[in-house]
Amino acid sequence: MSSKLFHLRGSDVAELPASRFTIEKHLQTLLECHLETFLGVRFLASEYSTGAKYGGRIDTLGLDENNFPVIIEYKREMHESVINQGLFYLDWLVNNRAEFQLLVQDRLGIETARAIDWTSPRLICIAGEFTKYDSYAVQQIPRNIELIRYRRYGEEHLMLEQVNTPLTLPAARRAPEVIRVPVVPLTVPGLPDPDPVDPPAGLAPVEVALQKCTPGVQARHQQLHEFVLSLGDDIQLKTLKQYFAYRRLKNFVCVVPGPARGELWLYLRLDPTTVPLGDGFTRDVRNIGHWATGDLEVTIRNDADVEKAKELIQRAYEQS
Repeated sequence: MSSKLFHLRGSDVAELPASRFTIEKHLQTLLECHLETFLGVRFLASEYSTGAKYGGRIDTLGLDENNFPVIIEYKREMHESVINQGLFYLDWLVNNRAEFQLLVQDRLGIETARAIDWTSPRLICIAGEFTKYDSYAVQQIPRNIELIRYRRYGEEHLMLEQVNTPLTLPAARRAPEVIRVPVVPLTVPGLPDPDPVDPPAGLAPVEVALQKCTPGVQARHQQLHEFVLSLGDDIQLKTLKQYFAYRRLKNFVCVVPGPARGELWLYLRLDPTTVPLGDGFTRDVRNIGHWATGDLEVTIRNDADVEKAKELIQRAYEQS
């Protein structure tokens, strides 16, 4: 279904005609100047050379808010195979990690370079239109590929629309399986203390933290998980080392389990000045170091807090 945009003025309604950029380079320049605003990606380089062996230039190279490397390619013609080209550059990226890390260190600093997450590099393809074959192709490729369609409305409006969700989404949308991890092993008088029980192998630290939470905290996490996913089919869940990130084009809510205090902390992409603060429920963390992304912290201690948080989560979703 094609998207339409209307201008409302009093009782009058007028449809705004959609168009494309006459020269796609103008779109690339616009996005690169405001990459964090549009896509939540920190800009690193434009037309980045892949060297003599690969013999190409990556349109836009960046690092997203979750520290995943990002390649952005712009499709200029309907017949252009931008997906294959992007996969070619993804291959260059994973085989030249040291070069990319040096680039990040030069642009964003050594701490950011150390935090790069190589588990899921992203390829974002942007175009005025994609064919049905493009959408089908990315579903057959086990890589993190996103198709984004743009529409320009006059001189003042630009719309970005996600055409697909990455192949890993169905598994990622499931809440983490909870396997109880005893914090203090059972001891029997007269027998040696048992060895500590290790969490299942392959879990991220945030999953281990969730499994160490009480059943009540885990139940509240499940309630929040189900509510967030009910907001739309375009939501992706990314499990990072220290937090769960729910995102559309950008993160809109992140969840951090706190087993030691029996709490969940939510970090929302909302302006804290638009939300009542205090009472130990909401806090402005723009100038406070914290895991995850988002300027508004919400602390979940009980079921009532879950209900109160839903309105804020929905606002963050609608604004993302």
